Amino acid sequence: MSEELVTIDIRDGVADVRLNREQKYNALSPEMFTAIIEAGESLALAKDVRAVVLSGNGKGFCAGLDMASFAAMADQDTGEERDPTQTLLSRDNRPENFAQRPAMVWKQLPMPVIAALHGVVFGGGAQVALGADIRIAAPDLQMSIMEIKWGLVPDMSITQTLRDLVPLDVAKELTFTGKIFDGQQAAALGLVTRVADDPYAEAMQLARDIADKSPDAIRAAKTLFEEAWHADSRTGLELEASLQGGLIGSSNQLEAVAANFEKRAPAFDDSAASG
Repeated sequence: MSEELVTIDIRDGVADVRLNREQKYNALSPEMFTAIIEAGESLALAKDVRAVVLSGNGKGFCAGLDMASFAAMADQDTGEERDPTQTLLSRDNRPENFAQRPAMVWKQLPMPVIAALHGVVFGGGAQVALGADIRIAAPDLQMSIMEIKWGLVPDMSITQTLRDLVPLDVAKELTFTGKIFDGQQAAALGLVTRVADDPYAEAMQLARDIADKSPDAIRAAKTLFEEAWHADSRTGLELEASLQGGLIGSSNQLEAVAANFEKRAPAFDDSAASG
């Protein structure tokens, strides 16, 4: 990742991922889109990562789309300007396009992702945050689904994330108005899980707590909710049974039981964790 636009530090099962374009409030340039996607995809097969903390360096998590950088996109060979829409809407064989992947990549990771939010979390930045499983926000957070300001609709996978957090009428109001709200208001709306004076420290502690649990069970739990939350009852119940069947008697499940009975810290095997 050029110039470390996104940094990753993995310690004790926790991946500390930071957006690192702080002079621009981590705004989403074409290069930033790519760096975020690459960071998430690099963790997808990381057996030694049990939880991820996603945060932003500097004074804010992410100010949203860097309109100026997209407007200035030009072909380096011909000097002819390229249509940024073609870049944002490009897709391969995935359901999501290039613009949607910086948010979906976190939702699709097999391990939990906790977003630590502070400062501005606008537009595309809010949608990246919504891709996390859990969001912890500073009281002075400034958050907005801001695309209406630019005459646009939110299109970075918000249909797959916001629906799980707020009622439809609330989603419409936030989108129609582009209202800016603080951490307490975001928590009241359900857009963040909770508020903390130091959201990064809180997120890291939660990630460490998760990393102490069986990685098999944690990943199975995320799979269960991601795949069954909007499924019919038969699909959901069958998935519960299927995932549980794969856990019972496995090496990490037996280790969890033994550690509890022996009143000691468990020693789980990351190599057994499924993707």
